[in-house]
Amino acid sequence: MKKLLAACFVLLHLSAISQTNMPTPDQLYGDLFVQVQMQRIFPDGKTFVDCTPKRPVKDIMYDYGLQKGPGMNLKKFVEDNFNLPVTPQLNYVTQEKDVVKHINSLWALLKRQPDAAKAGCSLLPLPYPYIVPGGRFREVYYWDSYFTMLGLKESGEVETIRHMIDNFAYLIQKIGHIPNGNRSYYISRSQPPFFAMMVELLAGIDGQQVYKRYLPALQKEYDYWMRGAQEVKNGEAKYAVVKMPDGAVLNRYWDDNASPRQESYREDVLTADSFAMQKMATMRLASEAAANAIRHQLKAEAWRHLRAGAASGWDFSSRWLADGEHLHSIETTDIIPVDLNALLYQLETVLARAYMQAGVQAKATAYTKKAQQRASLINQYCWNANLGYYTDYHWQQQQALDRVTAAGMFPLALLPMHSLQGKMAQAVQPLQQLLAKPGGVLTTPVYSHQQWDAPNGWAPLQWMTIVALRRHQQTALAEQIARSWIKLNTDVFARTGKLMEKYNVVDTQLDAGGGEYPSQDGFGWTNGVLLALIKMYGR
Repeated sequence: MKKLLAACFVLLHLSAISQTNMPTPDQLYGDLFVQVQMQRIFPDGKTFVDCTPKRPVKDIMYDYGLQKGPGMNLKKFVEDNFNLPVTPQLNYVTQEKDVVKHINSLWALLKRQPDAAKAGCSLLPLPYPYIVPGGRFREVYYWDSYFTMLGLKESGEVETIRHMIDNFAYLIQKIGHIPNGNRSYYISRSQPPFFAMMVELLAGIDGQQVYKRYLPALQKEYDYWMRGAQEVKNGEAKYAVVKMPDGAVLNRYWDDNASPRQESYREDVLTADSFAMQKMATMRLASEAAANAIRHQLKAEAWRHLRAGAASGWDFSSRWLADGEHLHSIETTDIIPVDLNALLYQLETVLARAYMQAGVQAKATAYTKKAQQRASLINQYCWNANLGYYTDYHWQQQQALDRVTAAGMFPLALLPMHSLQGKMAQAVQPLQQLLAKPGGVLTTPVYSHQQWDAPNGWAPLQWMTIVALRRHQQTALAEQIARSWIKLNTDVFARTGKLMEKYNVVDTQLDAGGGEYPSQDGFGWTNGVLLALIKMYGR
């Protein structure tokens, strides 16, 4: 009976999502949305898109049409007609002295119960409970969740892990991929594909049958990333697929829309203006009409790059910037990211395992071959022999980029060992010289004022770096980085009572910063990685 009720509950949620057609805030609120965002009624552009209407949308929009004009108090209109997002309880600050006890009690505050569909609300309902990161991040996030699960496992919250993976499988089956987060405005993009690693994590708890159970979702996620692979021509790209001049296929980050992100609308409008201005500065155009056409095209290009940067999870970083400094030089879709392709190698490997469990030998063999081919291509295009390190590849310029980032550790953590001969021994030097700092590992060594750059360090990148080092018996360096990160997290917790989204790993007495919004606390993936590292190394 419980299984029957659960199945009915999922069907109700499927129906709820399909009936709303998942409209985005700009589609619902039109000019009201644009004015609220461009006039910066709220300091954070995410506030309005997370509001819920107090009455029917059509009634709100009718009254807006009557009232809009020079004398309108737009903020009062929004506050009268919308419920603003709830501020997190006490900003997750605690009086507890023990960080492990704090995290174990914090899961309950970060947990959200199954959602009900609400007209005019951007939240996509999910059938099972889930953990949110915290702060302004009031919904589930894709790649965050894997690192959160590491801590849930240590806390004995295995049922929550199962529920979260079931939610992601549900989203894959319904939408065709796992969105950035369960909001309508995130549907056009995904994030780093960690679903296969989530399945692996659960298989380590529940047994090998887990692979077979999630095979349909794994396959559908892979199909999403490989859209366009059959028709794209050599030397061109389509969706997330890039076909190299020799016909080899690798992947890039992608978003299906070429418009300002809803949650950062004003910022994206201004960045696109600057992007177009810089590109057009040396152009000679025959007419104003021609200039307008080029300007429109360039703005759309900028928005695609910005959205793809958000899909990467690294929003934003010098990693995506042509000049390494200014956001208006962003070129994300021109870059083949080394971490993304390492994760897709892992997905292909897990698909092979899942098909083996399902008894479909031909498919298992085919995906094993795909994984081997991708590993070879990553070594061909992303191993930078001059640096002795894995880097991203600029497919438009046909050259490896000379940018050392923490993403370069992903192949060393995931690719088959026989393909990595001697590479870790070389990678240790740039890692130690450029990225390893007193508080852990930098995202990049560049000081750009973007949050995925120096002086910031982030929990998921600490974890992947430590996993890579341990895998290659670089145990002393792995422990040094782990203990530095544990100390930084616990020191900040002792000072503030909080666990943060990101940390300053250069000066451990200062806060992290940069980016489009203030540093958030809570915080899902920090909690997860910290618990897992304490389990490994103690305090």
